[in-house]
Amino acid sequence: MDLRQQGSGNRKVTERRREIRKCKVGNNSSLIKQIPHNGAWDRTTLTIFCCFFTVNVWMMKGLSATDSFSTEPTPPRPSNACNESRLQLEVEVCGEDFKRDMAHIDPQNWCNLTHFISEYHVFTLCTETKSQIVHCYWPNPLVESYIIRIHKHFFSNCTMEQVVWVDPPDDTLTILILIPVFLTMAMIALVVWCSKRSDILA
Repeated sequence: MDLRQQGSGNRKVTERRREIRKCKVGNNSSLIKQIPHNGAWDRTTLTIFCCFFTVNVWMMKGLSATDSFSTEPTPPRPSNACNESRLQLEVEVCGEDFKRDMAHIDPQNWCNLTHFISEYHVFTLCTETKSQIVHCYWPNPLVESYIIRIHKHFFSNCTMEQVVWVDPPDDTLTILILIPVFLTMAMIALVVWCSKRSDILA
């Protein structure tokens, strides 16, 4: 009886092992069936990754090219020296034109800018243009000194009149003093009246 029981037990173990192997084989076959799908998915992912990598490399090359282009030192522009003697002559030409224009304006209106604003604008524009022609920056000390001379010639009498402050009349001053005094007294009386009324009601 013991041998029969052991034989039947061994058979059951053997059958159980066969079933486990069949399950493993079945799982492996299902995995094998899924491999083509995963492989296709991996191929698509790899293709997309390669495309992104290529585009990224191209963009980095473009950026590095622009950076190298912008960081390269530009050769200095040839700059000519300022010809001050010629500038002096050119500025005097502008001044003569301005004097001619101002001669057509009544001297009584020389202190009113609205009468010669256009002429003065043409004069300053002329000095700026002449400075650029002779390779000088604007404004410069030479042009400023000439403009100051023009101002002294035409506008020396256009000083601002000093404002003289005058006290108001006595009547107005008295009213301005009494109004805040009466307002202060009225506020004090109102506060005292309110305090007494609150004491009575209490």
